[in-house]
This record gives sequence, C-alpha cells and structure tokens, in this order.
Amino acid sequence: MDSLANVKIRAFKTEDLDAIVKIDERVLGEDRKNYWEKKLTLMNGKSSQVSLVAEVEGEVVGFILGDVSGWEFGVPETIGWMDTIGVDPAYQKKGIATALARELIKNLRAIGVRTIYTLVSWDDWDLLQFFHAMGFTRGDMINLELKI
Repeated sequence: MDSLANVKIRAFKTEDLDAIVKIDERVLGEDRKNYWEKKLTLMNGKSSQVSLVAEVEGEVVGFILGDVSGWEFGVPETIGWMDTIGVDPAYQKKGIATALARELIKNLRAIGVRTIYTLVSWDDWDLLQFFHAMGFTRGDMINLELKI
C-alpha cells in the first residue's frame, strides 16, 4: 500500500475491539485484551467519545482514541484529549496515523474543542516527532507523578 486512496477512516464501533487488541499485541508484543475491554467499555459510556479506526479493504489497520474533557482538573469542556493511537506495524510509515489524527482533530473542532492535549513519554522520540509534525507544542500543564 503506497497511498491512502484505499484507507477508510470511520467511527470506532465496539465490534472493533478484537482488531484493536491484535494491533496492540503486534506493536507491544503482549496480549492486553482485558485492558482494552475495560478501557473501551469506559470510553463507550461517554457521549463525548470520538474515537476512530482506519480500514483497508474492510480490515482495521489503525485506531485513535479521543475524548472531550468534562472539567477535570479545572480544564474546560473546550479541551480534547488524544488518548491512544495505534497502527498495525505492516501499515506504519504510510500516513495512517496522520490521517487518523487529522480526522480526530477535525471532529473535535466541529464540536467546539479549541485545544487538544496528549501525553507522551519524554524519551519516545518517534512519537514526539509525530506529534510535533502534527503541530503539537509543549503545553502549559506539567505531568506530575509519585511512585509508591
């Protein structure tokens, strides 16, 4: 596949769970079906859920999970979140993640979101470069953690 001509971006459906689990396993090397079942159940319960998948010839080859804040941590409802993005390794570096992110951004803008947040590990250079290419910059919020 050399172009995005045969890629279809559509809304995530609960039936996409198995495909997402397989993509995640191909990327990370472990089966996390229980994690994905819980995560997607929680996300599907929200009316603001705006997640998408990318299909090639009817097969899900990528996904992006997004949401809109509900005033958590003093963040207004005009804030969107790009939660998780995954592309099957056989389809990486072909523009699918970019197409998914652009569509998510378009959908969030259409419902009134004016700022999108995401979290990236400081040493994940590939992902940092991807988000930089998408126009993301360092934000005003600081991630804090306490290891216990």
